[in-house]
Amino acid sequence: MSSPSAPPPGWYPDPEAPPAERWWDGASWTPHRRYPQAAPAAPVPRRSGGTGRIVALAAAGIALVAAVVTGVVLVVDGDSGGPEARTGQPSEAPPSSAAAGSAPAPEPSPTEDARRVTDPLNGITLPVVDGWQKAENVADEYTLITTPRTYTCPYDDGLCRRGTVSTHTVTNTDETDPEVLAKQDVSDAADLAYDKNAIGERPFGGITAHKVVAARQLAVAGRAGYLVRWKVTTAEGPGGYVQSVVFPSSLGTEALVAVRCTLDASEASPPLTDLDTIVKGIRPVGGTGGGGVGSSIGPSEG
Repeated sequence: MSSPSAPPPGWYPDPEAPPAERWWDGASWTPHRRYPQAAPAAPVPRRSGGTGRIVALAAAGIALVAAVVTGVVLVVDGDSGGPEARTGQPSEAPPSSAAAGSAPAPEPSPTEDARRVTDPLNGITLPVVDGWQKAENVADEYTLITTPRTYTCPYDDGLCRRGTVSTHTVTNTDETDPEVLAKQDVSDAADLAYDKNAIGERPFGGITAHKVVAARQLAVAGRAGYLVRWKVTTAEGPGGYVQSVVFPSSLGTEALVAVRCTLDASEASPPLTDLDTIVKGIRPVGGTGGGGVGSSIGPSEG
């Protein structure tokens, strides 16, 4: 429930991703974001991937949020039928400002492609292939695509998914080589997905072994990137595949973007080739091209 003094609906600076603006409906933040047309090009906001991981905002953004926190909390009802992972994200109310935009609340585009999902902060869109869906009722805001159903995790209590796809901006490093970063990122992704998650649970009892089944350069959304794929063995359950692809964004300062994919090595999972299809289908926002030269992926498995 919003504060009696909550600002009216309008566009306000996004506390999670400056310099973007986000629509406040008078009670809570909505998913709608825009970038002020008059603003000069700015660095892509940095984000960290992995379940529940959120990188601290830039110093200016922190100061802004600290100044305007009013204690508003948004609780999202994650029940859309069937057992799904719970989610509930706290929200800060926007700053009271006479400069807030008076544009009408944004409406979903009638031409929005139901088979693609957009990461506006990193300037890419990804295909939602058959057997997958746009993420719903997930605790990690960076997860964009999932398999449609959950199942009981084989070790610690909880609900697991057969597959996930998430994106994040690579941060907290001076490294710029996509190969080096992909090799680092796939290790972090494997730990979160199959070893110990962000709240300390071990849904699969931990990783007991892993092997690299693919490591190669490729083009993603017309940019030169690098892919690394692991196959992991877990103490409980079927184990799975973890993949990280790192490439430069086409936005702003061309910050490096990581796309993480996880897929259980189970007969109940979609085919492993879906990960190839998703990577080949990554496009820049507003673009129509796919991976381009070097985009084909054919990992061998030992």
